Amino acid sequence: MNKNMKRKPLYPVYLLIFISLVTFSCQKFLNDAPLSSLTTGNAYSSASDIENALAGCYSIFYTDYYQWENVMLSDNRSDNAYPGGGGEETFVVIDQFNVPPSNSHNYNFWWGQPYQGIGRVNILLDKIGAVTDPKLDENNRRNQIIGEASFLRAFHYYQLVKLFGGVPLELKSNTADPAVTRKPRATEAEVYNQIAADLQTALNDLPDSYGDPSIDKVRATKGAANALLAKIWAQRSDRDYSKVLEYCNAVLNSPAGYALAPTYSELFDGSNYLNSESILLVPFIEGSPTSNWGVELFLAPEDGWQKYCVPSKDLVAAYVKEKDNVRMNSNIIFYKNLVWADENWSPCGNATDSVPFNYKQKHTAGWASGDNLYLLRLGDILLLKAEAQNALGSTSDAAATLNLVRARVKLAPVSAGLSQADMKMKILNERRLELAFEAQRWDDLVRSGEATNIMTALLEYKYTCNNGLPSSPIRIPYNCDQNHWLMPIPQPERDANPNLTQNPGY
Repeated sequence: MNKNMKRKPLYPVYLLIFISLVTFSCQKFLNDAPLSSLTTGNAYSSASDIENALAGCYSIFYTDYYQWENVMLSDNRSDNAYPGGGGEETFVVIDQFNVPPSNSHNYNFWWGQPYQGIGRVNILLDKIGAVTDPKLDENNRRNQIIGEASFLRAFHYYQLVKLFGGVPLELKSNTADPAVTRKPRATEAEVYNQIAADLQTALNDLPDSYGDPSIDKVRATKGAANALLAKIWAQRSDRDYSKVLEYCNAVLNSPAGYALAPTYSELFDGSNYLNSESILLVPFIEGSPTSNWGVELFLAPEDGWQKYCVPSKDLVAAYVKEKDNVRMNSNIIFYKNLVWADENWSPCGNATDSVPFNYKQKHTAGWASGDNLYLLRLGDILLLKAEAQNALGSTSDAAATLNLVRARVKLAPVSAGLSQADMKMKILNERRLELAFEAQRWDDLVRSGEATNIMTALLEYKYTCNNGLPSSPIRIPYNCDQNHWLMPIPQPERDANPNLTQNPGY
């Protein structure tokens, strides 16, 4: 299978949560403005128009970035995975920290799709105030929509600021004036402050529950806003762990009743997504226009080509060292008798070699999976709480919280007598084992300050095949300095907007 065939799903696919409801009026990009600017001339006159627009805002979660590129940008870029995919250059350069600013194809996903989501939200927030349909004021629906939209804008900006640092803050997206659209980059702190402001709006306007788990798990709630507030106050450079602890506790004490699922495996078996641990997820319907094609890029070796995000030997060793069979078996599956060579695990394509695959979602259904994707779940928030407790000097409390997560997978408790530094590394490792292939690992390495230390010390190898025998190991170079904790600002965006400066190191 050639590369164009296997990358077919990467062409822009703007699928919809409720296809019959969504209009495409917000999708037009301006030619003169940065690629992230949007405009619309359509009128919004009814509650139905506004609900349609909101569904369009949610539909961004069906695009390339959220279906799989975010996992590649986190797990592939970290010590969790090799690029796979037959050595495709885009992901090899991510893996080895040699990303060129000029790669316009993938930047359309990494930069363009979150900004497209922001643009749709901006238009909705701009239009809703003028719509006088009384249906919007029944059961506080107008404010709920404002809260949902504000949460979504915050979520997209969170993706951008983690990837690129400070980015332009676009809060209107309804003008073609270059003096407005060609914005300079805001600082990282300014972007995070805007995210925090949007999330406070969400907290004020959103319910704890809509009264139905099938709705609560796929739409923004107070629980989702508190969870994202905890994450942003941990991730920003001027982090505040007292706020992290406050918002983690708000999630844990929510009237929505969040709790760890009884078993780890049920989170990812494809049948129990409406569990107590789920805070927000992307819903998919197998075999429909809103199916999850991203699973096929990670799994299904029987269709004859090497998949992406191949689990690393270092990750497998981490599970083995911890004797964490429960999570390893849920997150990784090994296959033999593959029809291709894998330069890390089976360079000569030996039928007896076992090669691992990302197994977080398990049912490919031929590019049309119904497996959902978690955006926020309680296991992450509990471990973030432990991190905050430890950072604030409560090492014994951190151990107690950490052990709640470990107990579920039958691991021995961590001692409360560890030093703060040792507890920090224990929590970092626990997050790795718990959240592998959920697009969290790179953020964790950056937040902990360990990204350069861990990546430059990483001993990972590839091999060639010489006359049926693997070559001597060839160490993979990870050229990671602190400049490469961020991605470069896309050159096509800088060409369109001369006010955009580049990140150091590029």
